[in-house]
Amino acid sequence: MTNSGGATRRVLARRYLSAWIGFSAGGRFSQALATAIVLFAFGQPTVRVLLGAAGTWAILATLVVLAGLSLLGQRYRIEWHGVLPLSLLSFVGYIALSVLWSQYSWVALRGFAATVCFVALGLYLALGRDLVQIIRASGDAFRVLIVVALGLEVLVGLLLNTSFPALGIQGNIGVGGPIQGIGGTRNFMGFVAGMALVTFVVEYLTRSVTIWRACTSTALALIALMLVQSPITGIAMIALAITALALAALRHAQPATRPIVNAVLGAVLLVVIVVGIAARHRILAEIGAADGTATRLSLWAQLRVLTTVYPIQGWGWVGTWPHEQIYPFDTLIDPAGHPFTSGLNAFVDAWMQIGIAGALILAIAAGLAFARAWVTATTYPGVAYVWPAAVLVLLGVTSAAESYLLHGAGLMIFVTVLVVAARRRSWRRHLPRP
Repeated sequence: MTNSGGATRRVLARRYLSAWIGFSAGGRFSQALATAIVLFAFGQPTVRVLLGAAGTWAILATLVVLAGLSLLGQRYRIEWHGVLPLSLLSFVGYIALSVLWSQYSWVALRGFAATVCFVALGLYLALGRDLVQIIRASGDAFRVLIVVALGLEVLVGLLLNTSFPALGIQGNIGVGGPIQGIGGTRNFMGFVAGMALVTFVVEYLTRSVTIWRACTSTALALIALMLVQSPITGIAMIALAITALALAALRHAQPATRPIVNAVLGAVLLVVIVVGIAARHRILAEIGAADGTATRLSLWAQLRVLTTVYPIQGWGWVGTWPHEQIYPFDTLIDPAGHPFTSGLNAFVDAWMQIGIAGALILAIAAGLAFARAWVTATTYPGVAYVWPAAVLVLLGVTSAAESYLLHGAGLMIFVTVLVVAARRRSWRRHLPRP
């Protein structure tokens, strides 16, 4: 009787699991899950405040399991051949190896687990949804995030006329900002608003939403961008505007003239970079970023000293810097007396954590992703392919002053656009199938 009862339970469990896998592979569930993933990733600072570290890990693990079951149910329709970029696999493999030589193995293992989870969520978005569906899911998530962020600012800053330190909200919306919303800082809130603006515009161009919804969403994103008053976000918006003009020119150019236009754009970009470096002090003073830049330069000088200890392999991967008193992170203190939570630059941060070898792998992966996304955006007729290129520009510019590329939502969206771009341009697609 006991064996018979156990066998019956196993059969019922297999049937239940099979039914759940079939349900999770459905279009509506997959789209809802994609929206929930984007919502969680970009709202993670608020989730961590409300639920703590344990609650955040529980949600992250649940989303990864649901994404895995959904991909399992869709396994026969997903094209796997040559899709996963070698640069991404190399990067994840290298940070896994860095756990072995880390001086803080437990923290490194925790950081690697978080990295793998967000990489998995990015892979789910890229493999389980097509590009238009990714944009739609992101648009729905960003609408919720922007409305909640502005609502919290109005509640705290206008109705209650106070601040909310737990969420990082200073209550400055009544004087025009800066606001922090659901981001914890104005820079991350600006990154969320920038992602929302790009997504809403592409949604409108692909006719995925009504004109009323597109206009309302875009207006809210613009309001949030103006209120964050972040110099980093301002520079990113200028880069996005230039990118939009360049993409429009290339998409309307004749195929024979596109190499010439790309060469001209590259030369103009080089001149702008040179002029920007030469006049950096005046530019930073004009946009109000001088103080923040001084803080960053001081931190980067300390990180350069640390990189000389382990220049090739780095200190070991952690992703977001730990809050525990762990050397060398506990020696890096901001002017306010608080420990830094990142290296405030993705490349410098990666260099410290995984050495010059890992930083170069990351740079190669980012370069290949942008090249593939740019070529696809300028040659394919579908306007949806503009989204990966624009997102990479926003992420790249922002990651010059923040380390969003290395963890959380930034890493997830980077993996998504990396795989989306590789789907069209990976050379391994042309290799013979096994």
